Amino acid sequence: MISVVVVSHSPALAQAAVDLALQMVPGVKPAIAIAAGAGEGLIGTDAMAVAAAVDDVASPDGVLVIMDLGSAVMSAELALEFRSSDTEVRLSSAPFVEGILAAIVTAAGGASLDDVDREARSALAAKISMLGEATVPESAIMLPVSSAPSAATGLSAEVAVIIPDGLHARPAATLVSTLASFDAKLTIANQRTSSAPVSANSLIGLLSLGAKAGDVLTVTASGAQAGEALAKVIELMADGFGEL
Repeated sequence: MISVVVVSHSPALAQAAVDLALQMVPGVKPAIAIAAGAGEGLIGTDAMAVAAAVDDVASPDGVLVIMDLGSAVMSAELALEFRSSDTEVRLSSAPFVEGILAAIVTAAGGASLDDVDREARSALAAKISMLGEATVPESAIMLPVSSAPSAATGLSAEVAVIIPDGLHARPAATLVSTLASFDAKLTIANQRTSSAPVSANSLIGLLSLGAKAGDVLTVTASGAQAGEALAKVIELMADGFGEL
């Protein structure tokens, strides 16, 4: 499992963003280190502290570093020269809060460094889609219709969203974490919006569906455990992810 390092000018901001993300991960969590502040209560960043944070959580699968602004980026770049570990480290251009949430949830599902970084960098796609803006980043993890499994190659079901607040961040994160344990590929589309199917393993993709209470989703599954995975989705949706 990859690790995540959070670099911020403010320890309080960094801790709050990490705490928010961890609430979305019901099971095993990735190793996370925070390098924030410039010491003695000062706002700022310290390259040596960032290097130490990377070394503390160094994983054979890699480390993703998410920064807030300005000198945080410069400190992270300089830290690569000071660290003692030799694991692959990726500095992500992801938005700070949304990127941390997406990265931690995706890493907890066992995704690769490339996939976690891509998901984090796509983290604004859901907000852009929900606000009706015209442009959604190309890096958003959405599968084109042509690549989604069809009924001929997999299984499908229609499920209704019964959670009053819709498929928001917490149930979406639960779905991503739960499906990570199945040998199956699932896509979900929102019939109300006629959306292209998105990967059920993508938190940002699921949020971009804008699924509200009463919407009907088409879930398609393929793979060795397609039946079990699809049954689990139906169970979670019928139970309202325990939020009713």
